[in-house]
Amino acid sequence: MPLTTYNKENGNQQDSLRVTCRAASAANIRATVDEVRQIMRGRHHLNYGTKDDFAVETSDSFLDLWKNISGTFFIVMIGIASISLVVGGIVIMNIMLVSVTERTREIGLRKSIGARRSDILRQFLIEASTIAVIGGALGVLLGVFVAKVVSWVTPLPSSVQLWSVMGGLIVALSVGLFFGTYPASKAAKLDPVDALRSE
Repeated sequence: MPLTTYNKENGNQQDSLRVTCRAASAANIRATVDEVRQIMRGRHHLNYGTKDDFAVETSDSFLDLWKNISGTFFIVMIGIASISLVVGGIVIMNIMLVSVTERTREIGLRKSIGARRSDILRQFLIEASTIAVIGGALGVLLGVFVAKVVSWVTPLPSSVQLWSVMGGLIVALSVGLFFGTYPASKAAKLDPVDALRSE
């Protein structure tokens, strides 16, 4: 197409012009790219050591761009998820510390009738992990719902794998156990006499 005709159809672009080429076959793409680059460098009168003043884009270029974007997005999502897990863990720890404070007499009573430290520790760890797993299950349900809504509203497909659901629940359980350890150990170390005196 003559440049004057192109300008009439698409406007007068002095700084940018796109030329589309097609290789004879997929196996010849690399050779075609090299040939196009050589022709363009000749037309632009570029010396051997001079960088290209144009860009050659192929389907591989767009795939690399997509991989870079998706990789960055993945790293950002990991960062956000990590911050969310820490915040959720701190909330669970605070809830369990309040629970230990409010149930001091109960802990003292249980210890006075024979409960061991390990029994108290196990009880509060089970409570903390249960809270975390319930929160994780609600998060999984919300995630599945959002994925289905995106599939209904947009042409983007979504798929929720069983391993990702199980992985999310295991991570939630681990957070509950990790952040529930301090309140549970604090409850287990309470002296039964002092605990029974608390109001």
